[in-house]
Amino acid sequence: MTVTPEDVGTVRAFNRFYTGVIGVLGEGLVRSPYSLTEARVIFELAQREDTEVLALRRALDLDAGYLSRMLARFEADGLVVRERAAGDARRQIVRLTPQGREVFAMLDGRSVAEIRGLLDGLDPADRRRLVSAMRTIQGILGDRPRGGGFTLRALRPGDLGWVVERNGALYDEECGWDRTYEALVASVVADYVRGHDPERENAWIAESDGVRLGAVFCVRREDDVAQLRLLHVEPDARGTGVGAVLVAECVRFAAEAGYAEIMLWTTALQHAAHRLYERAGFVLTEEEPPVQRFGDVVHGQVWRLKL
Repeated sequence: MTVTPEDVGTVRAFNRFYTGVIGVLGEGLVRSPYSLTEARVIFELAQREDTEVLALRRALDLDAGYLSRMLARFEADGLVVRERAAGDARRQIVRLTPQGREVFAMLDGRSVAEIRGLLDGLDPADRRRLVSAMRTIQGILGDRPRGGGFTLRALRPGDLGWVVERNGALYDEECGWDRTYEALVASVVADYVRGHDPERENAWIAESDGVRLGAVFCVRREDDVAQLRLLHVEPDARGTGVGAVLVAECVRFAAEAGYAEIMLWTTALQHAAHRLYERAGFVLTEEEPPVQRFGDVVHGQVWRLKL
């Protein structure tokens, strides 16, 4: 998909807005005589006893001359000392002085106080949304590797609505299904809540750093048959093992709950999910004739696994 001028404008508008929110457009960061870049250098130096100047420049992506002038000013103010590395005069080492660490403590304390004040002014739901959105931005734009660790957890308030929303959106985007599928998902979720038997039914959310990556439900189909329902994995989390772990947890729970078999219904379109089911031991046992459903022609399938 081509990046539109509206996309670019949205990002630029957010940058201007958030820069204003955190106060870096004023004369100094957090009511101090230091600019944002100067504060970043001080924060970075405070993370270790000694820092190589070249490593500092690369970490902050700063011009060598600009950084050199800044460090010279810090040195004149008594905030840092610079010296040649032992055994290699070509390498320069810089460290904060006790006065420099006092400045860091001041900047850090004021930054924490300002952010706490910002968050305290929000109601808990908005605070969670804000923090989750920030984690999402960092996860997408940051350089941490994809497919990192994740955990499974029980449902929390808000998760059921998220399951309905994401299933409706993803199946519209990826399969072209209409809103009748989202309505079906909503009815499945509502039935799960209305008739929930905690001994024989359960649901899980896969999560990483507070970001929801996927979900699955295990519900009673018959007295001795469980059903795996509403498995979905967010596009960015596919190929990381999330789907396999969700399926495995559903199967494990069904076996421990005393079911003799677990089944699921899917369609011939879901090839990636088929591979997950096959690896978990499910066998395709029934292929339904094509029917008009969800605004599409759907070829239903039933998969089963003896427990």
